[in-house]
Amino acid sequence: VSFVTADFTITAAALTVTELTGDNKVYDGTTDATSSGTPTLEGVELGDDVVLGVTPVFTFVSANVGTGITISTTGYTISGTDAGNYTLTQPTLSANITAAPLSVSGITGDNKVYDGTTDATASGTPILSGVVSDDDVVLGGTPIFTFASAELGTDIQITTTGFIITGTDSGNYTL
Repeated sequence: VSFVTADFTITAAALTVTELTGDNKVYDGTTDATSSGTPTLEGVELGDDVVLGVTPVFTFVSANVGTGITISTTGYTISGTDAGNYTLTQPTLSANITAAPLSVSGITGDNKVYDGTTDATASGTPILSGVVSDDDVVLGGTPIFTFASAELGTDIQITTTGFIITGTDSGNYTL
């Protein structure tokens, strides 16, 4: 009688973290990301002692405005007496980064004598507010100021059109 022996290898089972969703954010110039939900460890065999350690760091792969941007995750760990039988795959999430709003300040509407039109003017130096430090965004264009009414009155609202933003990072903003 002869016996044949063979060497077999048992590899660690893969675990995943589920029940998380990437959070959308407004552009802030960073790749910092967050998530919502309660992380759940999936794939542990019944009766095994494996515990999920929760100190994650979430990072967008790009800081720029976009939809469905991948969020990488680090920092989840596993422990427990049976943890050595498993490997942990960090979750990959996605979310949107939306454009940050900018505003123009530093100008004041000018009073005028009635002339039957809604044409308006403004004084001052326009200042662009809300740009993230070191971003290349420039205020330009030819502003047009318009009274809401051509009738006599006080504190008549003036709307402004014609300002534009340009620069390498202008796509991350709305004006």
